[in-house]
Amino acid sequence: MRKIVAVAVLAAMTMLGTVAAVASVDAGAGVHPRTGPRAGIAPQAPAPRGGVERQEVSRDQYDVLVGQCRYRKTSEARKACRTEVRERYKVGAFNPNLDCRTYSGVSVCGTLELTAAQRSCVEESVNGGLTRRRAEVECYAFR
Repeated sequence: MRKIVAVAVLAAMTMLGTVAAVASVDAGAGVHPRTGPRAGIAPQAPAPRGGVERQEVSRDQYDVLVGQCRYRKTSEARKACRTEVRERYKVGAFNPNLDCRTYSGVSVCGTLELTAAQRSCVEESVNGGLTRRRAEVECYAFR
């Protein structure tokens, strides 16, 4: 629990600079590192099995979805996560229905697939006073 609190404090201090950078990009004053000749172009994969249409998300939401795969514990799980993101999402307009959040410097979108240890961490953290949403993000990333 102390580690989570320490990371939260460090991330909160770090987020001050991140929030300013994102605000400048939103205002058109800054340069987003993922812009340029390939801006708005996401790797495209066929529609998921079962004929379900891919959800349209913004470039930033897509980047978060792909980026959160790095917290999976094995290289196979990380690869499967990235493949799933390519199959389920496509870059287009901002999707207000996609649940995105940032805690302790970790941004995630959608429903998180937690391991048994991570679910246990969430329960312990919630019992310790954290909100469930924050506990899910922190346990997903740090456990």
